Amino acid sequence: MTDLPPLNRDTLWQILQNQLDDATVNQLVWYFLGYRFDATTQRWDTTAVHPEWRDEYPIPPDFIASRPATVKLTRSIPAANKQLLKEYLGFEGYKVGELVPRLTRRVTMANWLLSYGKDHGFDV
Repeated sequence: MTDLPPLNRDTLWQILQNQLDDATVNQLVWYFLGYRFDATTQRWDTTAVHPEWRDEYPIPPDFIASRPATVKLTRSIPAANKQLLKEYLGFEGYKVGELVPRLTRRVTMANWLLSYGKDHGFDV
C-alpha cells in the first residue's frame, strides 16, 4: 500500500469517474482509517484504527463488496460533510441507468475521503 495516489481533487475525480481500480480505492480508505499491512508478519496492524472499526473489522473490509461496511462508512461522515462532493467538486451524481451498487459505493468512498481530507487539513 505504499504506491497509493495522493488524497487530492484529481484522485477523487478518478474514483468518481471509475478510472482507479477498486483495489486502490479500497486501499486508500483503509490507509486513512489507519490499517497498515505488515509484510514481515503478513498481518494487518490495526494499532492506528479507531476501535469502532477495529472491533468490527480486524481485517479491512472490501467496501465495494460489503454493503454493511459501506453503510458504516456513510454513517461516519459528519452531517456537515455529507454534500461535499456536490458543493466542493460539483459532482452531480450518476444518471439513473448508471446507479449500480459498485458505483454508488465508490461515491460513498470518495465522499468519505473528501470529508476526511477536509477535516484533517489535506489540500483536496
